[in-house]
Amino acid sequence: MKRFLLLLAIAAVSVFMVAGCKKSAEESNKLVVGLNAEFPPFEYKEANGNIVGFDVDLMNEIGKLINKEIEYKNMGFDSLLIAIQSGKIDISISGMTATDERRQVVNFSTPYFVSKQAILTRSDSTITNFDDLTGKTIGVVLGYTGDLAVTEKYKDTANIIKFDSGDQLILALNSKKMDVAVIDMEPAKKYVEFNQGLKLVETPLAEEEYSIAIPKGKEQLVEDINKALETLKSNGTYDKIYSKYFKD
Repeated sequence: MKRFLLLLAIAAVSVFMVAGCKKSAEESNKLVVGLNAEFPPFEYKEANGNIVGFDVDLMNEIGKLINKEIEYKNMGFDSLLIAIQSGKIDISISGMTATDERRQVVNFSTPYFVSKQAILTRSDSTITNFDDLTGKTIGVVLGYTGDLAVTEKYKDTANIIKFDSGDQLILALNSKKMDVAVIDMEPAKKYVEFNQGLKLVETPLAEEEYSIAIPKGKEQLVEDINKALETLKSNGTYDKIYSKYFKD
């Protein structure tokens, strides 16, 4: 996934907003974990409103290993890094790519998932790869990796429409307001599964690594989470969670 927040806005958040508001993540028995529940199968809402997904199951297992109670806070993806900086959340797991720009304002765990971008289009479309997008209308989610990749490649040769969420993106595609949508591969597969008349075009564009975002200065928490990830991968728990949400 995904998006890059304005660094200047984040840098302007004062550390004094955090001080005294609550115990640090190391001191508290609870971790408040921010996510954006519009990114299936990593995080999404069930009909009853419960937030579930690969990231949720993985974070729950991490919590057991580091002896932390996990509480989830659903918010817009663009708000996650600022929420970490202001102390509203302790960490974030939300299909976030560990870019060099983001590393300036938060720390990241070791990667826990590798993804790439995909093209979603209607079943009768003749589009077969990214070279076919010149002159087309392309939909993306604002700030997602697809947005950054498409804007860089097609800002002068295609019409790019940006949406606030994946649900809005797919609704517009189904309504024929654009020719294609570009979004992360695994969410794209889920949208095809639940939207008859759409198809997936796999491409090698913008491979990326998802990591857990952690505040600067919380090196012990980074170390604890990294050790937990290593344990989950070595004892088979990661593979069990993976097989629950991904078919291949």
